[in-house]
Parts: sequence; C-alpha cells; structure tokens
Amino acid sequence: MSTPLHITISEKLRRQIAVGEYQSGDRLPSEHQLMETFGVSRITARQAVANLVSQGLAIAYRGKGVFVTPQKKVTYSLTSPLVFLEEDMTRQGVAFSFENLIFEVVPAPAEVSAEMGILQKSEVYLQKKLLRMDGAAGAVDISYLVAELGQRFAPQLESQMTFPTLAQNGIFLERLDATIECTHADYDLSTYLEVPLGHALMVYRYTAYSRDQQPVMHGATISRADRFGYSLSTQIGDEV
Repeated sequence: MSTPLHITISEKLRRQIAVGEYQSGDRLPSEHQLMETFGVSRITARQAVANLVSQGLAIAYRGKGVFVTPQKKVTYSLTSPLVFLEEDMTRQGVAFSFENLIFEVVPAPAEVSAEMGILQKSEVYLQKKLLRMDGAAGAVDISYLVAELGQRFAPQLESQMTFPTLAQNGIFLERLDATIECTHADYDLSTYLEVPLGHALMVYRYTAYSRDQQPVMHGATISRADRFGYSLSTQIGDEV
C-alpha cells in the first residue's frame, strides 16, 4: 500500500524541522504553497499541516499561518524531588517562568480531602499555574494548599512558586509522595498547552508533607511529553 500524500508531505516537513531547515518560530509553507509545490488538493495540504500540529511540531494561528513550535525538551530530576524546579531549570540553562492562572479559596474536592487528611469541603487554596520553559508552554500545575498557609503567604504565592515560598518562610518539606500517570487534554489544557483536544499528556501527581509529617499540599503537574520530562537515578544496594 502506498503512503498517503498528506503523510509524505508532513514527513518531509518533519525532517526539514529536525535538521534545522525550519527553526523554532519559522513560518511553514502555506496550504496554497504546498498545493503548488506538491501538486495536491487543498484538503491534502490541510491534512499535511494538521499532521504536524497533532505531533506538536507546529502551531496554527488563524489569519497568520503555521509556525514551528520550540523543540527543546527539558527534564526535571526526581532524584532529589525537593530540589526546586526553578533551580533544576537554571542548572540546565533553561529560562523558567510561570503565569498565575487561578489563585482562590475553594472547598476541598474529595480526592484532595482524602490525600491531605482533612474534612471534605474544608477550605483550601487552589492555585493553577502555566509553566513556561524558554518561553514555551510546557506544563500546567494545579495544587491545593492548606488554608492557613495559603492565607499567610498569598501575596508571595501569586508571584513565585510554592515550595520556595514555604522554605523562605521556615516551612520545610520533609517528604514528597508522587505518582506518574497519563491523561488527555480537555478544553482548558488544550488551550494552555497548545495541543489538540484529547492529546495525551503526562501527569505528575504529588502530596507534600512538612517535617511533622503533616500533608500541606496536594497537586498535579500536567505536561506535554515533547517539552517536559522526568529523570530518576537510584542506587542499587548489595542485596537484590
């Protein structure tokens, strides 16, 4: 069976992106240019572009065209999970920033109540942040913080990450329990992370404990796998 024309076109463009013929931010050929170059219909040209968008290689802006997305992928080390994300990004030479999307008091959802050992619908601070690496949207972090700490440090939390804020104010974390799983982009996540609706995403779900072993925060970092990943190094003892 021969390869569909739209796949042939998108694969050629993908290889051109991979070797640097098209750099991050460059505008890709328009549908009309693809039609002329490859002698194909508008439907075929449009599907070829859609293939690149669905792979996270390009993003389309209405009325402006299709542009190559940043291809650099960053990795957060879980070997020392309480090393702050900003520090890890700085070590890798990555410019880290975040946009505060939501910061408000809400009733604790059932899952949060169970993980944090508090009564269901107790007040907690919900914070949703869009994390950017070298300017590109890489992850959305959704966290729930105990009300006392959220209220005390609200001004700082709206302008900097949670763990460093707590540490600066003498609230040191002793333990972090985490799992990594998969989800799919809903409407909000697809908008924030610039991926199609239903796109597969990674979820780093965590609960942080203070030195007296009390849970102070529960949350999840939901990321694009092509822009953000995790690494782990463990030492194997003498006994296996």
